Amino acid sequence: MARSDYLFTSESVSEGHPDKVCDRISDRIVDLYLAADPYARVAVETLTTTNRIVLAGETRCAQDISHAQLEEAAREAVKAIGYEQDGFHWKNADVSVYVHGQSAHIAQGVDAEGNKDEGAGDQGIMFGYACRETDVLMPAPITYSHRILQAMAADRHNGTRPEFQPDAKSQVTLAYKDGKPVGATSVVVSTQHTDGLDQAQIRELVRPYVESVLPDGWMCPEEDFYVNPTGTFVIGGPDGDAGLTGRKIIVDTYGGAAPHGGGAFSGKDPTKVDRSAAYASRYLAKNIVAAELAEKCTIQLSYAIGVSKPLSIYVDTAGTGSVDETKLEKAVEEVMDLSPRGIREHLGLNKPIYEDSAAYGHFGRTPTDAGAFSWERTDLIEALKGALS
Repeated sequence: MARSDYLFTSESVSEGHPDKVCDRISDRIVDLYLAADPYARVAVETLTTTNRIVLAGETRCAQDISHAQLEEAAREAVKAIGYEQDGFHWKNADVSVYVHGQSAHIAQGVDAEGNKDEGAGDQGIMFGYACRETDVLMPAPITYSHRILQAMAADRHNGTRPEFQPDAKSQVTLAYKDGKPVGATSVVVSTQHTDGLDQAQIRELVRPYVESVLPDGWMCPEEDFYVNPTGTFVIGGPDGDAGLTGRKIIVDTYGGAAPHGGGAFSGKDPTKVDRSAAYASRYLAKNIVAAELAEKCTIQLSYAIGVSKPLSIYVDTAGTGSVDETKLEKAVEEVMDLSPRGIREHLGLNKPIYEDSAAYGHFGRTPTDAGAFSWERTDLIEALKGALS
């Protein structure tokens, strides 16, 4: 039997966290290639450390993308985040590019040819999740963790809070009663800041962001509100700690409230099912919850490299569903083509839409007119109901 009363914690990291700097650079490069060729293949990883950026990976594109263009994309991403520090500066950092053509052995498994549909870019398992804890049908702890840092970053960018610097982390612990969140028991925020501020000053600068994000009456006890608990945090970002693409996959998804298949998203074009099938799983789970077919829903898809159709579809509503899960499994396959090509076409993924997803989560975001976060739409409700009728 599932527990009904418990504490649950999720964390987020800001766009200036070293790993998120890398995710943003990698996704800006994905967008660069997709803008040149909607069917480009991209798998590019980024490493950052003190005033150094290293790009490595493989690509294929109908237009030539030079190493100089890749370097420029990396610098633009760092500049947009706001790094102009002695230890990490968008203009002064050394950028090394080790990007080459896609492996022919990978391409032969993925490409469509003759009567063969496009195959998955790799084997793997992908999960999607949705629940009724927030307005965006996401778990509450990760949602509030993201929103605290987003609000702080917005005021850093607009000049309201020049004391904040790009690197930051948050962590929210919520109490659950009868399976529903009722309030925060602790909140942790660590933010890089300008020199000359003490811990108490930073605490009071951070406080209004936490209080404005949490629902009324949810603020944690004062003794459990931790801001920069180690003290001074002036040296941060890649100067303080090396960063790598793909190291924040739980931050990117559900904050640990649901399974993760293991594959990272950033730096990958949408033929990579690590990314596109995870988006499809979330899309389907969210539509099931939005259609009031369940209070919460987990979906797993699995793929084999070079094979177009998923090997398995699994739906679990944790005892909250109004429809048998086996019927839901058949319904989701009926309302959406879950081949890599079908996912890309249904969600419009062959577009330069990924840079904005690199920080503050890939899920629970607002779809844009340009096509970003298309997997957050709830436009399958009637189709699901029709498939089940």
